[in-house]
Amino acid sequence: MQLIDGKKIAQERQDAVTKAVQKLATPPHLVVVLVGEDSASVVYTRNKHATCEKVGMKSTLLKLPATISEDDLLSKIHDLNQERDVHGILIQLPLPKHISADRIMDAIDPHKDVDGFHPENVGLLHLGQPRFVPCTPKGVMTLLDSIDYDCAGKNAVVIGRSNIVGKPMAELLLQRNATVTICHSKTKDITTITRTADILVAAAGKPHLVTADWVKPGACVIDVGIHRMPDGKLTGDVDFDSVSKIAGWITPVPGGVGPMTIATLLENTLQAAEGAI
Repeated sequence: MQLIDGKKIAQERQDAVTKAVQKLATPPHLVVVLVGEDSASVVYTRNKHATCEKVGMKSTLLKLPATISEDDLLSKIHDLNQERDVHGILIQLPLPKHISADRIMDAIDPHKDVDGFHPENVGLLHLGQPRFVPCTPKGVMTLLDSIDYDCAGKNAVVIGRSNIVGKPMAELLLQRNATVTICHSKTKDITTITRTADILVAAAGKPHLVTADWVKPGACVIDVGIHRMPDGKLTGDVDFDSVSKIAGWITPVPGGVGPMTIATLLENTLQAAEGAI
């Protein structure tokens, strides 16, 4: 079994971004919009802010109260769209229940949508002409590239069908000529399908869902999930102890996909800034 070290690869990508930023006359500027005080979101935004500053980017955290109206939030986004020195806009999810995430995402200038969630960017991805690719799936492809994994002709199974990970992940694997199946909560006999997977991407949001009997021996297992257990430890959607005994390659949690998500956000922000020059 080979461990795929996302932390190491993410650092290499960040180092490359740092060098590219130093060549720009104006540093890329990312604005992260945080609505409310969701504890996980606070941690995520803090990490994004710190990493941006580490590579020489300008990072602004716009903290808004959970009680803000949808119209007022849309007005804030409109203002950010107009600011020429803002290159990337990221809305930290989840949003309060009274605000439509779809309406908010639709309002972001697609040329500043570094998360790749705007319908225009989603459409470009599925046409094979991507502008911004969602950070986590793009990060997973970088991990596969790091081990020189050839997806062509392989059976790939993605567990999870979210717009953020599952669907774009399947599209990226398809574009690498894999044969792709998406499994979800309504899939029947799911283990029969997952055991055919040469590449298994777990993005279901359920801790330790994938156990050894779900996995084809020698498979490349990518664990997108991250959960904090009652004892405080972080774990993923994959039962690492059992699956690592039969997988050919596997990502750990923490230190696998997570660091790649932030590294890819930096790459997308750099891309947005270079496009604005």
